[in-house]
Amino acid sequence: MKKVCFSFVMMVIALIVAGCGAEDTGTSEDGEGLKIVTSFSILGDVLENIAGERSSVTYIVPIGEEPHEYEPVPSDFQAVSDADVFYVNGLGLEEWLQRLVENTSDVDVVEVSPTIDALPLEESDGLDPHAWLDVKNVMKYVEVIRDDLVERDPDGAEIYVANAEAYLQDLQELEDWIHDQVTTIPEEQRTIVISENAYRYFGEAYGFDTVGIWELNSHEEGTPGQISRVVDIVKELDLPAVFVETTVNKSFMTTVSNDSGVDIAGEVYTDAVGLEGSGAETYIDMMKHNVDTFVSGLSQ
Repeated sequence: MKKVCFSFVMMVIALIVAGCGAEDTGTSEDGEGLKIVTSFSILGDVLENIAGERSSVTYIVPIGEEPHEYEPVPSDFQAVSDADVFYVNGLGLEEWLQRLVENTSDVDVVEVSPTIDALPLEESDGLDPHAWLDVKNVMKYVEVIRDDLVERDPDGAEIYVANAEAYLQDLQELEDWIHDQVTTIPEEQRTIVISENAYRYFGEAYGFDTVGIWELNSHEEGTPGQISRVVDIVKELDLPAVFVETTVNKSFMTTVSNDSGVDIAGEVYTDAVGLEGSGAETYIDMMKHNVDTFVSGLSQ
């Protein structure tokens, strides 16, 4: 993962020194529940569905930026330091920020992915962090978060359990809907081609092959050789469409599209939910948008 620059570390140290006398209330602003911080917007939405109005939820990585390479600013670290708990995806996604927080703050850092059957990276050491693109994995996230919140805030247990149960039902409906939708794509056309090969969990769950120019955004290269390889695959499989991510430079897939003669069918959300008005402001809506985009593009 990308290393935090020395100048930022020095800013953090200065911030810690300046804030040593600050009082930690340990509760949300209304004196109940918890102050919760998450690493990125997708996880933030999951937390909000479970915490409801009982606890406050904020996230670090802004929508539109991707968490692999985000460099936090001092206000981000202050938000984490003031929180009761910092929830992260794990699987190496936020390793840079998680390590910094653990070394300089007393806040509990909780990974939501310990029960995930993680996929190893294909081209390097480590694990693929994009487990949330399989709805069943997010259901496992919910169970981990629910149990942790109940333990931290027993007075809110009834709220957390009820909210989690309702959200799990919504996620199961989403899971069933996705399976129904993908059956409309001819089997020989069920290949997702994108900049970052982030849809491997999605592919294994819903019956797709996946191809990326590179494996992780933190390892981004987009070399002529990588692009040429993807162009050859698109031509060989005679695919009707390729796709771009909302948080990645689109020039690489534009080159693939131009060189292969295959249109970009649309944008999909990988590392963040959509901005307000996008129709993909929540995890569930984001996944529906992605599936609709895949079905429309690959069913031609």
